[in-house]
Amino acid sequence: MQTLQRRVDVDSVDAPVDDAADQFRAMIADTAFPCVGAKSAAARGMLQVIQARDITSAWNDLQITHDLLEWSWRYKDEREGLRSFAVIFAGPQDLTEREFEAAMWQRLQSISDKDHWLGQQPDERVSGDPDDPHFSLTFGGEAYFVVGLHPNASRPARRFAHPTLVFNLHDQFERLREEGRYERMRDKIIERDVALSGTPNPMLAQHGEASAARQFSGRAVNDDWQCPFRDPRA
Repeated sequence: MQTLQRRVDVDSVDAPVDDAADQFRAMIADTAFPCVGAKSAAARGMLQVIQARDITSAWNDLQITHDLLEWSWRYKDEREGLRSFAVIFAGPQDLTEREFEAAMWQRLQSISDKDHWLGQQPDERVSGDPDDPHFSLTFGGEAYFVVGLHPNASRPARRFAHPTLVFNLHDQFERLREEGRYERMRDKIIERDVALSGTPNPMLAQHGEASAARQFSGRAVNDDWQCPFRDPRA
């Protein structure tokens, strides 16, 4: 397995509180939380959580990039089970949905640029074009979609005390499709989300019908929404 040297700055007055990761895992374990995939990953010890300073700042972008690469390489060695990689930022905690969305895409653009700078190749099974229905981000040669959470999200399932980005491997859900398990899991998540929120999530689309980029931030966007992300390798 490849390795990268990295420097992690932990001496920050803006760092998340020590129990942020425990709070995140407790939220996932709550019976009302709808994502059964996240529950499975956490229960099996396959949820990795790292902490960063500020989602509006590039301060920890290199750390996040390196950790994502190592996470991707470990998955290449062992592809069984569901797993997720979460980055919890200290703040800001007062971002509107639009502000969170803008900060999220800034971070994703920055770490994607660094992935490219480090010589990583895109996952050829997906598209790097955010307008393509088969769009995914690529880190360490593996495709991902992202789930954003923050304190002011309109959907209850997307609310958490700190801005958070959860990276989920595209391949693991393709494997579930091949096994005939994906649709059942998706239907269960939607049912549980409606029970929590009272209404269906308007941004959900069947795979292949619309770009998943529209779903990343959790904000409801209209038909003329333009994704600000551009993969340098696309």
